[in-house]
Amino acid sequence: MPTVSSRGDAMRGLAVFISDIRNCKSKEAESKRINKELANIRSKFKGDKTLDGYSKKKYVCKLLFIFLLGHDIDFGHMEAVNLLSSNKYTEKQIGYLFISVLVSSNSDLMKLIIQNIKNDISSPKPVHVNLALHCIANIGSAEMSEAFGQEVPKLLVSAHASESVKQSAALCLLRLIRTLPDAMTYAEWASRVIHLLNDQHMGVVTSAASLIHTLSQLSPGDYKGCVSLAVSRLSRIVTSTYTDLQDYTYYFVPAPWLSVKLLRLLQCYPVPEEPAVRGRLVECLETILNKCQEPPKSKKVQHSNSKNAVLFEAINLIIHIDSEPNLLVRACNQLGQFLQHRETNLRYLALESMCLLAGSEFSADAVKKHRETVINALKTERDVSVRQRAVDLLYAMCDKTNSEEIVAEMLTYLKKADYAIREEMVLKVAILSEKYASDYTWYVDTILQLIRVAGDYVSEEVWHRVIQIVINRDDAQGYAAKTVFENLQAPACHENMVKVGGYILGEFGNLIAGDERSSPLVQFNLLHSKFHLCTPSTRALLLSTYIKFINLFPEIKQTIQNVLQNDNQLRNADVELQQRALEYSQLSSITSQDVLATVLEEMPPFPERESSILAKLKKKKPASVQAIEKEEEKMKKSPPSIENHVEVPKEVPANTNSVDLLGLSTPPATPQQSTNSLLVDVFGSVDQPVAPKPESNISKFLFKNSGVLFENNLIQVGVKCEFKEQYGRVGLFFGNKTGNQLQNFSASVSMGADLQGKVNIAPQKEAPTQIDGGAQVQHFVNLECITFFSGSPNLQLRYQHASTPQQVTLKLPVIMNKFMEGTDMPAADFFNRWKQLGQPVQETQKIFQANHPIDTEAAKTKLTGFGMSALINVDPNPDNLVGSGIVKTKTSQIGCLLRLEPNKQAKMYRLTVRSSVGEVAALLCTMLEEHF
Repeated sequence: MPTVSSRGDAMRGLAVFISDIRNCKSKEAESKRINKELANIRSKFKGDKTLDGYSKKKYVCKLLFIFLLGHDIDFGHMEAVNLLSSNKYTEKQIGYLFISVLVSSNSDLMKLIIQNIKNDISSPKPVHVNLALHCIANIGSAEMSEAFGQEVPKLLVSAHASESVKQSAALCLLRLIRTLPDAMTYAEWASRVIHLLNDQHMGVVTSAASLIHTLSQLSPGDYKGCVSLAVSRLSRIVTSTYTDLQDYTYYFVPAPWLSVKLLRLLQCYPVPEEPAVRGRLVECLETILNKCQEPPKSKKVQHSNSKNAVLFEAINLIIHIDSEPNLLVRACNQLGQFLQHRETNLRYLALESMCLLAGSEFSADAVKKHRETVINALKTERDVSVRQRAVDLLYAMCDKTNSEEIVAEMLTYLKKADYAIREEMVLKVAILSEKYASDYTWYVDTILQLIRVAGDYVSEEVWHRVIQIVINRDDAQGYAAKTVFENLQAPACHENMVKVGGYILGEFGNLIAGDERSSPLVQFNLLHSKFHLCTPSTRALLLSTYIKFINLFPEIKQTIQNVLQNDNQLRNADVELQQRALEYSQLSSITSQDVLATVLEEMPPFPERESSILAKLKKKKPASVQAIEKEEEKMKKSPPSIENHVEVPKEVPANTNSVDLLGLSTPPATPQQSTNSLLVDVFGSVDQPVAPKPESNISKFLFKNSGVLFENNLIQVGVKCEFKEQYGRVGLFFGNKTGNQLQNFSASVSMGADLQGKVNIAPQKEAPTQIDGGAQVQHFVNLECITFFSGSPNLQLRYQHASTPQQVTLKLPVIMNKFMEGTDMPAADFFNRWKQLGQPVQETQKIFQANHPIDTEAAKTKLTGFGMSALINVDPNPDNLVGSGIVKTKTSQIGCLLRLEPNKQAKMYRLTVRSSVGEVAALLCTMLEEHF
């Protein structure tokens, strides 16, 4: 806080006030003294209109000090703004300081402040210009960006501006761009800003480097010319000894901050194509690596910190270039020296950089030479963050030759690993064992050991994946069944092991049933002994295993039926378990053995897709996605493994008779569907795709009435609709995907302004107020169409998960075409009716490019799903498609006719819709246009 006036005299009143505050013995005494001073300042501002600039400055300083002590200040703002008009630097400085700290960006005084700033920006005095630029940057609001976005660049590239003004202008412009990047223009002064890298003043170059780095990310094409200038400036710093660097040498390291900024700037662009520029850049990087081998010129920590900062940024640039084998190997060797350094930060940074080097084909072998050191760090390192980086590096350096050793070390460490990193380690072990296993017995043993060691951290993606691979590999099924049976015999068995055992024995238990030690009854008794210890979701899975056993082992049918028909199951408080027990009991009792075998036959192979485990790891650690993707690219060149050995046919034939009772399969026709949902309609045909966005999900219900409306990691919303004439019934199914209860749950359907009076909605009863973990509840809504409408009702969900309020707003799939019924008519009647609806207001016609391959049969299917009847042998042209339907509302019935004419050569359609109500024709035409 300045306490000296422009006259050189101390602001005695301010000094005394600060001293009094510091001498206060209690909070009450301090508040009393502050209130007394505030009353005095308020009286001075209100009563004495002849305050000079010195007095205003003193009182404004006191207000600022009081504010910094934590007290609210509600006056003095105008006096601070008045100080901006002063010609004295100290008065103007205090005014700007007060405004920067106390004045809100939406204050009524902001227009007056902006005008004063504009006056100072055009001032010939550099100190006034600097004060104005500092204030703009400190406030940094959108209003400031709009007011000065075109003024600040002019100061930056002005030939008459001083070095200090250019420095301030560069940093001020950087703040404005970060505040409102879309409102700024970059191209018109790009070349002049780039040439600031050649400025003789190092402070200007340092500020400009930060600005150009941000601009290069926003508009790389306009600023690509900075590469050669950045290399030139970096070369002058690194390879030459300039006397002008004397003031910018920090503990014997020349301009370390500028060097780091230039190295980061060069990472925004690919390696330079010009041989001279590229050679100069390589020379700079080699020099930086050489200097790190020299003895330190100072023992102070500042020297090593600044030198290492430049080194690590240079290594990042070497990794970015990824085309200089010599530099990559040298960088790896240099980092290897840091792995055993006494400084924890250096060990951490070395491991982090080596993770990136492991993804390069030139340095991968050099990284693997340090495997023993990294494993030793995993065992002995005291800092958990360094151990985590060691795990990352082991994961990155793993390949076909060392996978078994690395996986074994990670499993050993997993037993005593910190809880914070166990889940991530489980994912990595699962991925490595899948990628590099040429022996399926090793893969199965590894995953089962993983479940034994860290069962609580094995997510559904992990055990789902092992089941998918076992099902897709005939030669692994018998061994998997035998091994999981042996693991289930352990006295303490984790629930995830029970899940894996239940699924695999339910599918392939017959492969080991020939041995008396694993006979059908022994398998059943072993699984059922775990039943009472499991959660409801696992019990539901085991019930599905039991019904599978009835198909595999008819000799124990009666034993299993006794369990299914037990009162503990049929009267279970859990609705899902009760329903499964009842349905499975009836299925096994009233159907013949042939029908039962057809329904419960073995699951077909899963379609090939990206590993869900790898997808989860990418989501969990987005910062390491780049390294993971490089590792995947490297894997494409490696020998075959489990993942690329899975012999899955390109098109798995749809088996409509086979039912996945455990909820893991995905209908082959839609390979993007979720494989981790336990909320399954056992005998239904409701699709279960993961909804990417609620607002984009409703269009898929244009041609069907059931499916998943929305899904995230907490809740799944399914819908099943029925429509007849003007009436409809919407069934909503809310599934809790977590293990915790969703509390204060509410589901409300509301009508937008465009639907008021057009659709009546009445819920059958209130939705449940809570959903237990893993449970599913239902909610039904009845509706009636009064007249034609556009749009859809809104469904708003509110609930609490782990005491955190959640809210989801969706569109219900209640669309105008749902109230349409198809009508058949002969050709003569169709064309007579077509002519009757020939008025311009009754017809809507659109000509558009085909969005899908032109297929007459597919178009007929869509038209039928839309609600119309596809009329056959009506149009003289067999390629044309015609349809008819009636929209039924309470007030009227609206006839609709459609004609779709494809042009296969031009890949275009002409769609014509005629209706007795022109608005309905336009609405139906718009709805159909984007789906053909």
